Order: sequence, then C-alpha cells, then structure tokens
Amino acid sequence: MKLQQLRYIWEVTRHNLNVSATAQSLYTSQPGISKQIRLLEDELGVEIFARSGKHLTRVTPAGQAIIDLAGQVLRTTENIKQVAQEHSDERRGSLAIATTHTQARYALPPVIREFTRKYPDVALHMQQGTPKQIAQMVSEGQADFAICTESLELFNDLVLLPCYRWNRCVLVPENHPLAQAEELTLEALAEYPLVTYVFGFTGRSQLDDAFRAKDLTPNVVLTAADADVIKTYVRLGLGVGIVAHMAIDPETDTGLVALDAGHLFESSTTKIGIRRGTFMRSYMYDFVQGFASHLNRDIVEAALAAGPRHEHELFEGIELPIR
Repeated sequence: MKLQQLRYIWEVTRHNLNVSATAQSLYTSQPGISKQIRLLEDELGVEIFARSGKHLTRVTPAGQAIIDLAGQVLRTTENIKQVAQEHSDERRGSLAIATTHTQARYALPPVIREFTRKYPDVALHMQQGTPKQIAQMVSEGQADFAICTESLELFNDLVLLPCYRWNRCVLVPENHPLAQAEELTLEALAEYPLVTYVFGFTGRSQLDDAFRAKDLTPNVVLTAADADVIKTYVRLGLGVGIVAHMAIDPETDTGLVALDAGHLFESSTTKIGIRRGTFMRSYMYDFVQGFASHLNRDIVEAALAAGPRHEHELFEGIELPIR
C-alpha cells in the first residue's frame, strides 16, 4: 500500500469518480491512476469502486470505509509536514481561508492587513462560496478556516469558535417613506418589495423567522449573496434592502439611508470553523485572535481538544463583541 494510492482514491471521490478530472488536477495520467487503484484493490482483496466497463459508477461500502481512513492518513501526513515546517521556520507557510463575500469585504480587511504586516512570508489564500461550500472546503482539507454565519453546524468534524454577534439594517433611498417613519416595524417592511440575501447566506434564516413569528409574508423580489449587489438594486428602486449592519459604509453608500433593524431580528453569530485534528501553526493562532480577540491560544487549544460538539461549553457566559 502506497501513500500515492490513498491520495488517488481520495481525490477520485472528491472529483465525483471522474478519473480524467482527477488526473488533470494531480498533473498525472488517467491510465496511471486507474492502474494504481486496481493494484490497491488487488492488494486489499476488495473493490473500492464499482464499475460499468471502464467507468467508476459508485463507491462500495468497503470502499467508503477505506476512503474515510485514507482521508485520515492524508491529513496526518499533512500535519507531519506542518510540524516540521513549524520547527524549521515558524513565520513562513500558507493559510487558506474559506469565507463569504460579506466577511471578505467588510470584516476581514483590517485583520488581513495586520496579519500580512506581521507575517509577510505567509501566503494567504482566500476562497469564497456558499456557507455550505465553505464548511465543506475545511472539512475536506481544502482550506484551514471557515468563516461564516450559516451551515457550519452541518459538519460534525468542525470545531466551531464564536467570534462576534451582528444584526441588520434596512436600506432605503433618501426620499423613501420608511426614512421618514417614526418607528420601523416588520408590518411596515412587509408592505414593500424587499431585496436581501439568498437563503443560507449571512443570517437569512433569522430574517425569515422574524416575519414568520408575526404571521407575515415578506415580498422578497430579489436575493443576492453580495451586499454590494443588494445596494445597487435598492438605488435602482427595485425594493427595500436588508443587509448586515457591518456592510454599511457611510463614506461610499451615498444616497442611501440606513435604518437600524436590531430590534426586529434576532442577532446572528459569525464563527470560525476548524477541522478537528488540524495542526495549528503559531501564525494560525495569531490570525484567529486577530479576528476575535477573546479567542486566545489557550481557548482555541481547549476547543480543539474537546469532544465533538462540546467546545461550545467553553464559551458559555462569554459576552461576544457586537459589530
């Protein structure tokens, strides 16, 4: 059994059993991968993949167990490399962050500016996607940290570190009736077309829950994953915008009035998700604390060492900052 063979079966699974796509991503040949998978199956005495002709059609039950273990082995070997690099040069390496547009655009810039100043030899890679995609990237080892609000709880192998609480504001043009209203209510919002986040993005579930609790049906005419897109269509008069409060920039959001909506919706919590078993470099701890000052190294280490889904006990009673 070779480490290369384990990598091949792991990557083939990640590429939806497409051996050709796997070969391209690994810069090798399709016949070479197929041959190594067959050699591994012959050595183990079981089929990892079921086939129809030359095509892989599904993962067998035995194959799934083997692939899961192969993933553990590959992560362990990566940790060994990280340990060696940490001891050879603790200020050099890479850090991959998977996050949403809102976090990348509004929450992360000052953190990344300070991090790159302190660690100029650490290469930063930022990947954006839906919250579910983000969590999956970290779960599968494609990124080190997931930073978002939704969907992290769906992955049992992620340790979740609460960073800060936030709420929403309502955006309207300067001459809009809501800008002159004495009090902002859900009933008033329900009378207008709304432009807000796609479901599953940036705390959208709390927004829907608030209307549902009042037996109201919001008239959502457009959804987007990007707060800047929402602002664009509010300016065009398509509807009233509802965005994260952190996404408001008084200097650039001219022509719009931001109305605080914290009294209408439950606050949301942004978290960092880290795959259990990840070897944490010193600069990774620094990044986490730079993003959320209460997450010092001792707290993060204790959370990573806690049993699955028990890390939340460490944060009971902690008052999270509000952004």
